[in-house]
Amino acid sequence: MPHEPTIKRTIAFIDGQNLFHTARQAFGYNYPNYDVQKLAKAVCVQQGWALTNVYFYTGVPDATDNAYWHTFWHNKLAMMGRRGVTVYSRPLVYRNKSITLPDGSQHTVLTGEEKGIDVRLALDVLDLAHKNEYDVALIFSQDQDLSELADLIRALVGYQQRWIKVASAFPDSPTRTYRRGIDRTDWCPLDKATYDRCIDPRDYR
Repeated sequence: MPHEPTIKRTIAFIDGQNLFHTARQAFGYNYPNYDVQKLAKAVCVQQGWALTNVYFYTGVPDATDNAYWHTFWHNKLAMMGRRGVTVYSRPLVYRNKSITLPDGSQHTVLTGEEKGIDVRLALDVLDLAHKNEYDVALIFSQDQDLSELADLIRALVGYQQRWIKVASAFPDSPTRTYRRGIDRTDWCPLDKATYDRCIDPRDYR
């Protein structure tokens, strides 16, 4: 078996939209009020890991589509970058989506969709593993598509003959119906008290 390192170098990979929607469902917050470095550090302290870097990924609306949220993300991402977070953003792609209301009527709404965010996150996790940049990949997401990534990392462990762990962190509360982390990873649920200690005091709206 590969030797387990005493100091476990950890890189956090954060899907910003997934984290926001999960925190909203778990705790009722209506905008992305998290400080990603504090959240990553809090999980690492709980687990006894050493945080070395934070990568953040999100889709951002164009100013002509939604000036309010474009400005929010422009300001928040700029602050993250100044504080040392590696930021990756892509424009949201807008599509018409049909929804059925409780009365059975059909309506079409314009919705923004992220394209390529989860792929970029997965590529960075794999690339940095190949380069031996971390021992723990801490992924803030509940996206089950990333369970295949965990399998690829396990295969890499066999090739490189070294110890690597993949963990998934996510806001959690007893009222949530979906309380699973990414399959085939270690789950690190975040309770409200922990999350609240990691709220960014700046409001970029």
